[in-house]
Amino acid sequence: MTSLSADGGRVRLRAEDAGRALDLTLAADKPPVLHGDGGLSPKTNAAGNASYYVSFTRLSTQGTLTSGGQTLTVGGLSWMDHEFGTTSLGPDAVGWDWFAAQLSDWREVMFFQIRQRDGSIEPLSSGTLIEADGTARHLRREDVDVQVSGRWASRATGATYPAGWTLTIPSADLRLTLQPYVPDQEMRVSITYWEGAVVITGQSRGQPVSGSGFVELTGYSGAPPR
Repeated sequence: MTSLSADGGRVRLRAEDAGRALDLTLAADKPPVLHGDGGLSPKTNAAGNASYYVSFTRLSTQGTLTSGGQTLTVGGLSWMDHEFGTTSLGPDAVGWDWFAAQLSDWREVMFFQIRQRDGSIEPLSSGTLIEADGTARHLRREDVDVQVSGRWASRATGATYPAGWTLTIPSADLRLTLQPYVPDQEMRVSITYWEGAVVITGQSRGQPVSGSGFVELTGYSGAPPR
């Protein structure tokens, strides 16, 4: 059972199943972010090949987690994404790499790159840099350099995924290293892909920065979501 309710700018999320339960209250520390052009995020130049995309990138979160008869008090930061549209990828795409980062200096970064069959990156891949005051700036493909620093092979499916990245955004004086908290975060559901949490270290405006993030990788083990 899952329920979602809102009251006075706060959202309460509750879920319960087989003796396990989650009860969280989330409050936005920043206004919503509209990615792309006023919330329209194109995936190719073809008409209609786009999505509407909005995020709350920093939600203070408090609540409880219950498992095995024990209830723990938990707290932290959450990130809410809502993306919807008629199509997700162009005909030449094989998958995407999506990154979300919450940093200790109160900046956030979202960036996605769509991988093409010929090994290139879709030129309309893009992202958003959110400053500490909530100001959002669009990031073009050429604004962000993504380098893979490691690999992980799934024993369950035989797929090999990137497992470590360096993201550099020179115009923001930002360089981040992302490493999975746990290598095996492969989602073996109707479509197999990798989606999981990462720990972040790096430099922001010449100062050390840390944080946590989330990465989604599709198309490394077969057909990506369409």
